[in-house]
Amino acid sequence: MTAAAARMVFALAVLVLAPAVSAQRVWTSPAPAPAAPTTMPLPGPPAAPGVTPRGTGDYLSRMDADRDGKVALVEYQDWLSYAFDGMDRNRDGTLTPDEQPGGRGQTLTREAHRTRLAERFRRQDIDRSGFLDAKELAAPPQGR
Repeated sequence: MTAAAARMVFALAVLVLAPAVSAQRVWTSPAPAPAAPTTMPLPGPPAAPGVTPRGTGDYLSRMDADRDGKVALVEYQDWLSYAFDGMDRNRDGTLTPDEQPGGRGQTLTREAHRTRLAERFRRQDIDRSGFLDAKELAAPPQGR
């Protein structure tokens, strides 16, 4: 057998056997799990241009649309409405049970959603300034 013929036989063997070997590997040794991310992505829309989010402590820069160093009520409501907008498939401003996770839940209007967010904002605004700073954003809402 010449060297060229031997290479041809080897190439054919690889082509024929590779799928079988590959299939055995899938059944005998599952692929390793992907590595856990080192930082969790923040919920909500992407950061404003020029802002590089660094982790969960970066909510202020993500929410602060006008870049004044504080979060106003409308910025808070707009940023936290990403989930509502994503679930409102027909874009009618109302989440019906079939648009909610598991196809369950009560109907919720955009107005009611924003009212709930305003109440949560009020409870987080500890100094009653009408704005949230980084410390207030990091703290859970207080009282009722």
